[in-house]
Amino acid sequence: MAERVYQVWKGRNIFFCKGRLIFGPDAKSLIITLLLIVVPVVIFCTNVARNLLHEFPTYNSGYIILVVTILFTIYVLVLLFLTSARDPGLVPRNSYPPEEEICYESSTLADVGGRHTPTPRLPRTKEVSVNGFSVKVKYCDTCMIYRPPRCSHCSVCDNCVERFDHHCPWVGQCIGLRNYRYFFLFVSSSALLCIFIFAMSAWNVKFLMDDYGTPWKAMKESPASVILIVYSFIFLWFVGGLTCFHLYLIGRNQTTYENFRYGAANRHNVYDQGCLKNFLEVFCTMTKPSRNNFQAYQQEEMPMRITREVKIDDSEGDSRTKVHDNLEIDNDLLKISQRRDAVNS
Repeated sequence: MAERVYQVWKGRNIFFCKGRLIFGPDAKSLIITLLLIVVPVVIFCTNVARNLLHEFPTYNSGYIILVVTILFTIYVLVLLFLTSARDPGLVPRNSYPPEEEICYESSTLADVGGRHTPTPRLPRTKEVSVNGFSVKVKYCDTCMIYRPPRCSHCSVCDNCVERFDHHCPWVGQCIGLRNYRYFFLFVSSSALLCIFIFAMSAWNVKFLMDDYGTPWKAMKESPASVILIVYSFIFLWFVGGLTCFHLYLIGRNQTTYENFRYGAANRHNVYDQGCLKNFLEVFCTMTKPSRNNFQAYQQEEMPMRITREVKIDDSEGDSRTKVHDNLEIDNDLLKISQRRDAVNS
């Protein structure tokens, strides 16, 4: 029986709903993130917001605070789901090294079957053009592809991810080309939720001080308000700082990975189009479709007809060797052409 793509996927991802939902291997951390959001909101609604209902009896204005809190929390949770349960930009793997990139060097001969044949080599890097500039892309030994520009292999998910930003344990997913927008909105919205809960809890303490006269009596009357003030203040430093950092990165059209690897003073950022265009690229462009159809049936691949040692040239002068078994050597170039014709037909 034919298997679907998500059933034979070689990465460490976790799939649900027959491949419609895709999570990282640390998806269980989502439970902690959910609790960190939902528990304080429940405490706020059952204690602080309920007390504020009596402070605004006119036209039931106090209910606005309760409704805004619930709706905004749902919005944050939806953003969390969109960030963690979708393909972040996974690049499909190859079953064999890319044939079109293999070159044969007659200077290095392999003695096979009593004959001297040229050894195929695969360059460690190759150059592509980005915005009129030449950019080097690296070969990934695990995925057997030349990574697209700004793509990197995540060691946690064991996948190459387009426009790789980082792997976030709080959402249990890689942050890349297809979910970065939702990640930023989730973080920034969480910061706004912290500000809202902090302000409303402080306002509730202020009303209690007016009723009881001293801050100590007010805090004794509503310890939940004090706990929420401290809690939201601490987490605001985290999500607020993260929001400011990613605003800076978006303005420079830089990823977290690039910032930590090349530094903030990278003057040769070929992706920087100016602050306005960089923001428009993140928030006002269509999300690219996934490269993978996880619900489709896995297609049988034709066996590669080349084999001998394929050496991968390293940029530092070293070389790596990959040996593929059960492959014939005769008429390599002819059989490559025949296999391409069969695939295209």
